Amino acid sequence: MTHYAFSFDGTRCTGCKTCEMACKDYKDLDLGVAYRKVYEVTSGETVRDANGCFTSTCTSYPLSLSCNHCDDPACVAGCPTGAMFKSDDGTVQHVDDRCVVCRNCMITCPYGAPRFASDEPGTKMSKCTMCVDRLAEGMQPACTASCPLRAFDFGPLDELVEKYGDVRFCEGMPAPDATSPAFIVWNPRDKQPLVPYDAEEAIALNRQRGDLGTLFESPEDLSSFDEGTVRRDELRMKHGTVVEFMRATRNDMA
Repeated sequence: MTHYAFSFDGTRCTGCKTCEMACKDYKDLDLGVAYRKVYEVTSGETVRDANGCFTSTCTSYPLSLSCNHCDDPACVAGCPTGAMFKSDDGTVQHVDDRCVVCRNCMITCPYGAPRFASDEPGTKMSKCTMCVDRLAEGMQPACTASCPLRAFDFGPLDELVEKYGDVRFCEGMPAPDATSPAFIVWNPRDKQPLVPYDAEEAIALNRQRGDLGTLFESPEDLSSFDEGTVRRDELRMKHGTVVEFMRATRNDMA
C-alpha cells in the first residue's frame, strides 16, 4: 500500500494561509479549530556592540504543518481505547465512538496535531485525515491543491524523499527520530548577519516617513511593548487549551 506524505518548500511560502483556509472550508471547521496551521517561525538574536551598533541574525519565515501521519505515531501509542489507529494506507485516523476524551493523543503528539473544538468537558478530538476521501478519487488533499505558489508537493513518501531529500524538520521542530513523520521540508538556508546599524540613525531615518507617521521614536520603543502584545521567540505547536491556542494566534492574519 502506498504511504503518502507532504512536502513543504518554505522558500515559496508567503504565509498567505490559503492552505489553512482551504482545509477549514473543506472540513467545515468552526472557530478555534485548524487541522493545518501556518506558524510564524522566528529565531536569531540582535546584539549591540560597544559603539551602539546592532548586528542581527534574526529571521522569520512561515511553516505550514498539519498531522504528519507518522510512521510510528505517538498519538496511537498513547490512545488507551484504539480510537487512534494507523490505517493500511499509512494515514493516522480516529474513530469518534471509541474516544473517551482522555486527551492523551494531544498530550503525546509532539506536533500538537489532535484538535478540540472547545475546552468543554466531553468535547471529542478531531484531526487531519489527509483527505482520504479525495485521495480515493485521485485528487490531492484540499490544502496542498490550494496553494497559489505551489509550496507543497504531495505523493508517495519514497518518491518525495528521492526528489527532495530526507529532511523532516526545521529549526524549532521536534526531532523526527521518535515518530518518523511523513513530512519532507526544504531546510531553510543558513542565516546571514544583517548590515549593522546605529540606533539613533535608525530613529532619524524613521522620522522621514512623512505622512505615514513614525513606527518608533526612541530605543525604548523597541524594547517596551503594550500589555497583551503576543511576542514569539520560538516555534510553539502545542497548546494546552483552545483558549490558549486562540490567544497565541490572535495576531495572525486570517
